[in-house]
Amino acid sequence: MQHSITTSPFLRLTLASFPSCPAASEQPLAGMRLAVKDLFHMQGLPTSAGNPTWLATHDLPTKTASSVIKLLQAGAQFVGKTITDELAYSLNGQNIHYGTPENPVTPDRLPGGSSSGSAVAVAKGFADIGLGTDTGGSIRVPSSYNGLFGLRPTHGTIAMDNMVPLAPSFDTVGFMTRRLDELEKVAQVLLPTPATKLTKTLITKDLISQAEHKDALQAQLDIWQAEGLLSTEQSLEIDSAYWQTSATFRTLQGAEIWQTHGDWISQNDPDFASDIASRFEWTKTIHANDVHQAKTQQARFRSWLDEQLEDAVLILPTTPGRSPLLSMQDNELANYRNQLLELTAIAGLCGLPQLHLPVCEINGAPCGLSLIGPRGSDLSLIALAKTLME
Repeated sequence: MQHSITTSPFLRLTLASFPSCPAASEQPLAGMRLAVKDLFHMQGLPTSAGNPTWLATHDLPTKTASSVIKLLQAGAQFVGKTITDELAYSLNGQNIHYGTPENPVTPDRLPGGSSSGSAVAVAKGFADIGLGTDTGGSIRVPSSYNGLFGLRPTHGTIAMDNMVPLAPSFDTVGFMTRRLDELEKVAQVLLPTPATKLTKTLITKDLISQAEHKDALQAQLDIWQAEGLLSTEQSLEIDSAYWQTSATFRTLQGAEIWQTHGDWISQNDPDFASDIASRFEWTKTIHANDVHQAKTQQARFRSWLDEQLEDAVLILPTTPGRSPLLSMQDNELANYRNQLLELTAIAGLCGLPQLHLPVCEINGAPCGLSLIGPRGSDLSLIALAKTLME
């Protein structure tokens, strides 16, 4: 099926008015426009989760996600619900039913998903806050591809009520902005955790050396090192082949996805894009022994990484490089997805916060790098980023 490109990141069926709270000038998010991924329920507005069959088989929500309520109460003004990949099970940012939001920075490349519409709404200046979710990279990837700041928070710190889940053990609420100070304001509303100091910097030189934008990454690190901004720098190798990060994550995520949505899929036979349909078909074949082995591997990796990150920040590429071209074939995209998951699964398997910084590009195409910290260090990562970006 062809993926038509749409210049609007918003879903027309959810552009009905939604009552915002009166914004006083002293409220932290006063004047900031909020775009909401179409996985969040908003009372009286439809939730399609990116798929018409889901829309047709579910009633209008009678409640609003608490994360949305908090942002509105802090002064944000709702401007629309945004396109998502179907049931959020893709990192491409494509949707065969509602259109693929156009990447405003590189229109010949994918916008990244699954929070594609929220990212594009912010990148195009239609919104100041792009609210989304991140299970396997759905905040971090579109942030990278659209040149935005994006935070996948510590797993479990923001309530996931009144939302369409994907894999609850990995699902997080996340957000994207054009400016770091805006991201900090949103984080202070949704994440009350006080900032703590990170005293050590770990640089994943092996992962950086494999990235398409390795020269730009190293140049940025050299600048920060010369300015004395990276404290007690050390190298840390994360051998993806040894830890099997991508395969472990895919197995655990896939098993949970079928547990979450298998009955609905079996009963309703929804029309999915071919790549997403194939992944759902695969999830129901995952054997219990494979899940057991993956959980054992996850526990080993999590224990090891927790020890490394006790008081440290980890610097790594967010994505392998630029966003894939729209013309990339499905088999190439599948290979790229595995490379991508080797990076995004690091924080995902361990429930860690990850902050994307848009500091690199290749011929005008955004790339960037990420900071990963210990659980609960979300605001500390932002504080460090402010120092680095000054």
